Amino acid sequence: MLGLALAAAAPAINPAVASAAIDDSLAGANGGADGSADASKGPDYLECVPYARQLSGIRIFGDAHTWWQQAHGRYATGHTPRVGAVMAMQPYANSELGHVATVSKVVDSRTILVSHSNWSPINGRRGQIEKNVTVLDVSPENDWSEVRVWYAPIHNLGTTHWPVSGFIYNARPGGTKSLGDDRLDAIAVTDESPAPPTPSKKKGRRSDPIGDIIAGIYR
Repeated sequence: MLGLALAAAAPAINPAVASAAIDDSLAGANGGADGSADASKGPDYLECVPYARQLSGIRIFGDAHTWWQQAHGRYATGHTPRVGAVMAMQPYANSELGHVATVSKVVDSRTILVSHSNWSPINGRRGQIEKNVTVLDVSPENDWSEVRVWYAPIHNLGTTHWPVSGFIYNARPGGTKSLGDDRLDAIAVTDESPAPPTPSKKKGRRSDPIGDIIAGIYR
């Protein structure tokens, strides 16, 4: 009887809260250099680093959080997204080794599409590839220092504001050619690629640092 009474007294679970419980704070759990050494991950498990290297042509090795420093003096870097550039994300939340993703399309000053691996669990499995998914700049200065990233389990952008060091371009330091043209065919957006979420508004939506911009585009 006591158990029934406690169950009856338990508050109803708000769907929004339930969604937040599986939000992207658990994304990108491992930004290691090579996932193949761990056989328990399965033959199709792919870390973010080798996939970013394959798509961008940027020959940097080592864990994702080391890419930004390694790029200095070797590749052009900056804070403006360009097709073919690698977005270098800092360790944060459950992502202890950072994360790297390759820009496949620049939609507008606040929105890009990226292709990356080992971010969202797909069908319950980590280490999977996601192509042309949305990343939104939520930095107050529109400098791409904080982003929200599409998270497959909730079919929307995650709410976590992930810190970004910047973008690494496939060009020499100070160079202007930063697109890695010989690699663009591998990451170009096709007609079959998922489009950014359709504009929608939702009452009671929580505030965000760039409120009007995000409120007009995402739930």
